[in-house]
Amino acid sequence: MSFLLVVIVGIGLGFLLWAIFVFNSLVRKRNRANNAWSDINVQLKRRYDLIPNLVEVVKGYKEYEVLVLENIVKARAKAMSEENVAPKAQAEEVLSNSLRNLFAVAENYPQLKSSENFQKLQAQLSSLENDIQSARIYYNAAVRELNNSIQVFPSSIIAKIFNFKKFEFFGVEENAKDTIQVSF
Repeated sequence: MSFLLVVIVGIGLGFLLWAIFVFNSLVRKRNRANNAWSDINVQLKRRYDLIPNLVEVVKGYKEYEVLVLENIVKARAKAMSEENVAPKAQAEEVLSNSLRNLFAVAENYPQLKSSENFQKLQAQLSSLENDIQSARIYYNAAVRELNNSIQVFPSSIIAKIFNFKKFEFFGVEENAKDTIQVSF
C-alpha cells in the first residue's frame, strides 16, 4: 500500500513540476513577445518624430506637391492612433507607402533631392525602416513561438487553464505588398 502511495505522490509531483515548467515557459514567451512589441513601438516613435522634420524640409520647396505631404501627415496620424496589432500594421504599411511615394516624387525635384537636410532625413528614415523590419521579424518570431506553445498539446492544457491568449502577427496584408504606382 505504501509503495502505491509513493507512486501516486511521485506522479502527482511530476505532473505539478511539469505544469510549473510549462507555465513559466509560457510566461517567458509572452514577456518576450510583449518586449518585442515594445521594441517595434520604439522604432515607430523614432520614425514618427522624423516625419515632421521631413515635411518641413519639403515644404520649403514651394512647387512641391502638397497632396503628397498631406497623405504623409494623415498616414502618420492614423498610425500613431492605432493600438491593436493588425490595424497598426495596416496603418504602418500605408505610412511606409506614403514615404516611398514622397521619395519617388522627389526624383522630379533636383533642388530638393540635392538638399543636405533632405538627404540626411531620407538616410535616417531608410535606416529606421530597416530597424523596423528587424524589430518586426523578431516580434513575429516571438509571437510564433508563443502561439505554437499555446496551441501544441500538452502545453495547450496549461495555456487554457491559465487563459493564455494568442498574439497577432505584425505583418503586411497581401494587397499592401504590391508595388506602389507613381505617376507624374
